[in-house]
Amino acid sequence: MPTIPIPQAFVLAVQHHQAGRLAEAETIYRQILTVLPEHAGALHFLGVLVHQRGQNELAVTLITRALASEPKDAAAYSNLGEAYRAMGNTRAAIDAFQRALELNPGLAAAQCNLGAALLAAGDVDGAIAKQRELLRIKPDETTARYNLANALKHRGALEEATATYREVLRLKPDYVDAHNNLGYTLWDLGDVDRAVESFRAALRLNPQDAEIHSNLILALPYQPAATGQMIDAERRAWNDRFGNPQCPGNSGQANDRTPERRLRVGYVSPDLWDHVVGRNVLPLITHHNHEEFEVVCYSSRAREDEITGTIRKHAQLWRNVAGLGDEELATIIRQDGIDILVDLSQHTLGNRLRMFARRPAPVQVSFAGYPASTGLEAIGYRISDRWLETELGVRSSKFEVRSSSGSANPVSDLPSSISETRPAEQVFLPDSFWCYDPCGAVARANELPATKSGFVTMGSLNSARKIHASVLRLWARVLRRVPNSRLLLLSGPDGPRGRFLETLTREGIEAERIDFVPRCSREGYLNLYHRLDLALDTFPYGGHTTSLDTLWMGVPVVTLAGERSVSRAGLSVLNNLGLQELVTFTEDEYVDAAANLANDLPRLAELRRTLRSRMENSVLMDGPRFARQIETAYRAMWREWCMQGGGK
Repeated sequence: MPTIPIPQAFVLAVQHHQAGRLAEAETIYRQILTVLPEHAGALHFLGVLVHQRGQNELAVTLITRALASEPKDAAAYSNLGEAYRAMGNTRAAIDAFQRALELNPGLAAAQCNLGAALLAAGDVDGAIAKQRELLRIKPDETTARYNLANALKHRGALEEATATYREVLRLKPDYVDAHNNLGYTLWDLGDVDRAVESFRAALRLNPQDAEIHSNLILALPYQPAATGQMIDAERRAWNDRFGNPQCPGNSGQANDRTPERRLRVGYVSPDLWDHVVGRNVLPLITHHNHEEFEVVCYSSRAREDEITGTIRKHAQLWRNVAGLGDEELATIIRQDGIDILVDLSQHTLGNRLRMFARRPAPVQVSFAGYPASTGLEAIGYRISDRWLETELGVRSSKFEVRSSSGSANPVSDLPSSISETRPAEQVFLPDSFWCYDPCGAVARANELPATKSGFVTMGSLNSARKIHASVLRLWARVLRRVPNSRLLLLSGPDGPRGRFLETLTREGIEAERIDFVPRCSREGYLNLYHRLDLALDTFPYGGHTTSLDTLWMGVPVVTLAGERSVSRAGLSVLNNLGLQELVTFTEDEYVDAAANLANDLPRLAELRRTLRSRMENSVLMDGPRFARQIETAYRAMWREWCMQGGGK
C-alpha cells in the first residue's frame, strides 16, 4: 500500500490512468483494494482499465461491485454499459445506459453510447433519434455525429451518411473509424476509387489496424485501375505486419501423422448463416463423409437461423467463439486436435486471419469467402477451380481434383507459369469453386417477360460495389444496340441511383428506360428475376453467387472475363453449364454478345425454359460430388504434410 493516504493514492492512480500509464494505475488501484476491498472508485476505474484491455467480463464484475457501494454513480453505469456492449450483451448495455441517464440526463457519453447500443440491437430509428437529440445540445460532439452516420448507413441513407462522416472529419480529421466507415459507405455507393482513398487515409493514421488493412485489400479488386501487383503488395504488407505473431504457440506438430486416418476438419467463419458463404458451404458440410472426416465448426456469429441450424446439425462439434481473442481461439483449436483448419473468410469482415497466423492446426487452407489468396504465409493451401486460375498462373499447382467421369482423383505435377509476386500457397482445383443450394427457395422461373411487355429488360442485381462508371458506360452501349430496351438495377431511394442515372443519361440513355428496385427479402429478391430477360455481369469483380441465383431463375448472364480470379466467376459457372457462348474477353465482344442475345427472343425463351434443369444436372448442384472433391483435396494436403514430417 502506498505511504500516502488512500484519497491521494486514488487521485494519483487516476492521473496515471488518464496519461495512459495503465500498469502504474492498475498497481495503485489494486493496492487500494487490498486495504478497502469495496472502494467504489478503485473498483470502477480498475473495471474501466481492464475493459480497455479487452477483459470485459472482469470489467462487468468490478464495475458491478462498485455500483453496489455507489448505486447512484451514473458514470459507472455508463461504463458498465460499454463493457456489456463490448461483450455483445446489447440488452444489458441498453439497460445500463438508460439507468445512467435516469441518474444524470445530461451525461453525454451515456446518451451517445445508448444510441450505438440501440443500433446494435436493430433499433435504427431509436439510434438516430438519440444521436440527434444529443447533437442538438452539443453540435460538435464528434462521437455522436459518427454514431449518427453509422445509423444512417444502416438505414440505407448512404448520401446523408457520407455527408455526416465528412462533417465528423471536418471536426476531427484524425478520426480513424470515420475514415474507415466513410470508405465502406462510398463503396456501397459504387465509388470504389474514393472508398480506397478513405481506407488508405485510415490506414495511414493507424497502420496497426489489421481490419482496416483487410478492408483495403478487399476493395482493391473492385477498382478497375488496381493491378495484380498492387493487390499482391498489400497482401504481402498485411502478412509482414500481422502474419507473424510474437507468440504463435505450437503448430500442431503433436497431431498423429497417420496418412489415412479419420481427420478432424475445422471451419472458421462469422458467416455460417443465410449468407453467401453459409449457403455455399452448406452442400459440403451436409455431404461430408463422416467416416473419414469429423467436422468442427467455429462460428463467430451469436445469432443463428435455419441455415445455421442445418450446418450445426451436420457438425460433430459446434463452438460459438464470438468475442474470443485470437490466442484464446487458437488455444481451443489446438486442444480440439484439429488436423485441417479451413478459413472461410479471407479478408472479409469478421475474419480471423490473425488467429490463423498462430498456426493452431498443422494444415491450413482458405476457401469460400471469395476466390483469391489471403497472402498469409501461415495458410499453405487454397481451393479454387481450373476456370478461375486459367491464364492467371498457379505456383506449384500439385493437385487437380477432377475427372470427366465425375470421380475425384488427385493429379500430380500440373504445369505452372507464375510471376514471383504470387503467393506460395498450393492450389487445389475441383470442377467448381461453388456448389449451389437454393436453400428451400420456392420461387419458380416464369415465362420470358419480353413476350408480354413488348421490350427486353436487361439488368443486374449485383451489389452497387461492383457497378462503377466503366460498367455503366459499357451497359449504355448495349442499351443503344437494343431498341426500346430497359435496364433494371438494385438501389433504394437513398442509395446509388443518383450516380447511376447521372452516368447513364450522360451516355445518352433516357431516364425512363432505367428502373430501380430496393433491397428486399431473399424470396422477394429471387422474384425480381421475373422482370429480367437478360443479366449483364459486372467487371472487374464479376457476379458470383448472384450469377448462380440469376441462372437458377432462368435468366442468362453475359460475362466479361478478366485476368483476376474474381473476374472469372462467370467463365467458371458458364463453362460448367456448357454456355461458353455467353463468355466474352473484350468489351466489344461483351457488347456484341449481349446485344445479339437480347435481340434473339426465341433463344432467350429457350434458355428461360432450360436453365434450371441445366443447373440441376450440372456439377454446380451436385453436392455429393462437390464434397468428395473437397475431401480428396483435404486428404492430399494431409498426406503431403505427413510425408514432409509436418511442413505446411
